[in-house]
Amino acid sequence: MTTPERTEPSTTAGERDMLEGWLEYHRETLEMKCAGLNDEQLRQLSVPPSEISLLGLVRHMAEVERGWFRNILAGEGLEYLYSNDDRDGDFHATEQDTYAEAYAAWQAEIVRARELAASRTLDDVGTGKHRSGETFNLRWIMTHMIEEYARHNGHADLLRERIDGATGE
Repeated sequence: MTTPERTEPSTTAGERDMLEGWLEYHRETLEMKCAGLNDEQLRQLSVPPSEISLLGLVRHMAEVERGWFRNILAGEGLEYLYSNDDRDGDFHATEQDTYAEAYAAWQAEIVRARELAASRTLDDVGTGKHRSGETFNLRWIMTHMIEEYARHNGHADLLRERIDGATGE
C-alpha cells in the first residue's frame, strides 16, 4: 500500500469547492494516520474505558459516510455495515476484522458519497429519514462530515502517537 498524500484545501475557493476540499483533506488525514501499521496495531484500543481504535475509526467513518450520504441524502435506506445488532459494532473490531476489508468498505462509501454529492446542489434537501425526523441539506451534511472527521482525526492522532510515537498533522 502506498503512503497516502493529503491535498491542502484552497484558501480562496468558493463555498462548494471549500467544503469539498476540507472534506477530502480530512478523509486523507485519517488514511495517513493508519498508513504503515499492521492489523494488530490498528486494532489497539486507546485507554480504558474507551473502545476506540484506528481500525474502529475507519469502520465508523464508513458507517457515517453511508448514513449521511446514502441514507439521509439519497434515501437509499441501507443497513449498516457493522452496527446492525450492536450499535457500536463499528468500533468492536475482532481478530478476524482487517484493515484491508475496512479500508475497501470505507473507500467504496466515499466513492458513492462523492457521486451523490456531485449530482446535487448544496441547498438540496435529503430524501431519507433521520431518526430525529429532521431534514438536512447537502451543505449541512458536508459541514457535519467535516466536523465528524476533524473530531475523530484528533482521536486518530493520539492513537497513532500511542502506537508508535508518530506525531504530526
